[in-house]
Amino acid sequence: MAATSKNAARTTTAAHAKNPSPCLASADPSVTGSGCALRRVLDAVGGKWKILLIVALSQADELRYGELRRLVFGITNTMLAASLRELEADGLVLRTQYAEMPVRVEYSLTPQARELVPILMQLRGWGEKNL
Repeated sequence: MAATSKNAARTTTAAHAKNPSPCLASADPSVTGSGCALRRVLDAVGGKWKILLIVALSQADELRYGELRRLVFGITNTMLAASLRELEADGLVLRTQYAEMPVRVEYSLTPQARELVPILMQLRGWGEKNL
């Protein structure tokens, strides 16, 4: 019996090696490679805070830094500043600085980011239902 179990295990392992998971490095690059659209999306909005910031910014036309800090519970100044910089670099957030004293800076979503909001709301609904 033991020999049969070992042979079955070898057969399963060999079959798995022939049909690797689509998430492995040998997978089709159009699905998981560096040029994959889903990977680019995850690079742009991944992390603990960026999606929450996008959702917070979707609640108004423009928000100031302090307003965002109050809306996104638990975010530190360092993470807020870094996340806003990254979202701006990825073309999802607009930063408008006014020539006033004291300086006034407002943040808003780009049209591309506004297209993402309904998808994030669907994801939230899925989370409420399944998690």
